[in-house]
Amino acid sequence: MQTLANLIAGRQRRPIAGAYLPDFEPATGEEIARVPASDAQDVRAAVEAAAAAFPAWSSMPPAERSAHLLALADLIEANLDTLADAESTDTGKPVALARTVDIPRAVENFRFFATAILHTESAFHESHNANWHAINYTLRRPRGVAGLISPWNLPLYLLTWKIAPAIATGNTCVAKPSEVTPLTASMLGRLAIDAGLPPGVINIVHGTGADAGAPLVEHPDVPTISFTGSTGVGCWIGKTAGDMLKRVSLELGGKNPNVIFADADLDEAIDTAARAAFTNQGQICLCGSRVIVERGVYDRVVDGLVQHAESLTIGDPRDPATLFGALTSAAHRDKVASYVEMARELGGTIRCGGKAPTHLPDRCRAGSFFEPTVITDLPPGCRVLTEEIFGPVVTVEAFDTEDDAVTLANATDYGLASMLWTSDLTRAHRVAERIHAGIVWVNCWMLRDLRTPFGGVKQSGVGREGGLEALRFFTEPKNVCVRLS
Repeated sequence: MQTLANLIAGRQRRPIAGAYLPDFEPATGEEIARVPASDAQDVRAAVEAAAAAFPAWSSMPPAERSAHLLALADLIEANLDTLADAESTDTGKPVALARTVDIPRAVENFRFFATAILHTESAFHESHNANWHAINYTLRRPRGVAGLISPWNLPLYLLTWKIAPAIATGNTCVAKPSEVTPLTASMLGRLAIDAGLPPGVINIVHGTGADAGAPLVEHPDVPTISFTGSTGVGCWIGKTAGDMLKRVSLELGGKNPNVIFADADLDEAIDTAARAAFTNQGQICLCGSRVIVERGVYDRVVDGLVQHAESLTIGDPRDPATLFGALTSAAHRDKVASYVEMARELGGTIRCGGKAPTHLPDRCRAGSFFEPTVITDLPPGCRVLTEEIFGPVVTVEAFDTEDDAVTLANATDYGLASMLWTSDLTRAHRVAERIHAGIVWVNCWMLRDLRTPFGGVKQSGVGREGGLEALRFFTEPKNVCVRLS
């Protein structure tokens, strides 16, 4: 049993009120750690530490800040196996996935932004008038203390996606990771100390959203908020931040369509659709949870998805051979199960899965597992088709025309990502332009270039992360006008 600590001003600290929360391993249901149940007192201390560190950190030459980030990236890489084991234990995801995706991406996040700040440029405008001549140039300066709130599905991956651009651009930060999956965030705090980052540049406060997240959002000395999580919480943050004139980025839910035309490479489309539905047990905001198929190939796609789903062996996440692990909590498993039961009540056909598995290793008998599930024959517009389930559940619908496909793809309040499969390049461009989503993958899924803008439309969020968008989000532009004559 571990007892975790907050990271404040470069030191590991107990919660001021002395309260802790339990952290459970989803694969077994056993308690594995005690997590600080931080409150407004701890948040205030962290913000004060970040504010005190800001003047020196923000004035440090970019090359020196870059070196600090690269040192932290190196330490994450050196501890890859230990971090991956912790991530798997804490989330229920296969350790093989954590080793090949989650932890390497955390390394890449720091290295990308550490080097990006060495290659920025300023806008320049030469102005003329009958009476004067001037030059204008733009400075971008860090905004101060950034409040960073990350979710439980990709804990270190998404926490570092926020921390890296925030501190690379000269801000300091207070990060609030999910209390459900705190292990790697706590380990990152210790690695930040080992890497020699100045005290107060990175602060990590554990706790619930209500007791620690809300005080961070509401703190008057935190002008920037970056949040990834549920749409409901995002709406509250948007209102609160708006009233306080804070800058906010909200990366929220998704109900992503995967549109397959009959002329697609169907073997590749089906294989990728299965990966897009069931990777990380469907607990990725970019998962393709709605497969929308041209009617002539509908049966083939459904059969292929079922075959892929039934081929996935559910096992102990710590076994390197496991490709499908546990859901992150018992409560979340029950939520996923409730949507499958709703589908049954609506007359949907459960083609496979739809229940907790019966054959599990002895160690995992009390774990939060749920079988990969394929559902067809649902009534249009029902909640199962339009609401985010965030689990290993994929629905399949048929369409007849291109217009029908676009209508079905857009038939949700979300608009984060989408996929499109066709061999007709003209159609690909035409349909991609009409789909309401921040990302459209054509004949692929999850090919991510960190230079591109990331985010959604409608209830999937506000603002963009990644590349220049992140560098701009965490900085304030200042125009300087110099009269020459």
